[in-house]
Amino acid sequence: MQVSVILAHPSPKSFNHAIAQAAIAELKQNRHQVIFHDLYAEGFDPILPLDEIAEGVSLPKEIERHCQEISSADGIIIVHPNWWGQPPAILKGWVDRVLRPGIAYRFLQGDKGEGVPVGLLRAKAALVFNTSNTPAEREKNVFGDPLELLWKCSSNLRIPLDGRGAISRRSR
Repeated sequence: MQVSVILAHPSPKSFNHAIAQAAIAELKQNRHQVIFHDLYAEGFDPILPLDEIAEGVSLPKEIERHCQEISSADGIIIVHPNWWGQPPAILKGWVDRVLRPGIAYRFLQGDKGEGVPVGLLRAKAALVFNTSNTPAEREKNVFGDPLELLWKCSSNLRIPLDGRGAISRRSR
């Protein structure tokens, strides 16, 4: 099984890095192939240029590689902190540039935005590790549910579950 692990935290000494490394070690121990991206260490550019928005356009090699890897993954793990109720901008930019039409989803013919897109990713499961140093109740009441802000939208688009799985939440 090929698993894509995406990390979005700037400090190599962070709890997020420890989570990502533990996940990678466990995956490798169980003989899974791991494709790992530390977005900060790689200097990933989160800005979505106008000429990348349309489906089928020529993409920079780095974005093309990310698109190919995520579309061929059997599973996806994303690790990020919650800052001001959202993931870091670098991860939101990765979502915008990589989970794109024609790669992660498509619209049915004639759909002008009123329907639910059809998921295209091969992954049967996704796991999001979201960390925060704010008490869970305050986090949800003040900033909103961080997993709903970005990732619920992805599940509504059936990314990457394509209706084959369920969304569950665990807090500690």
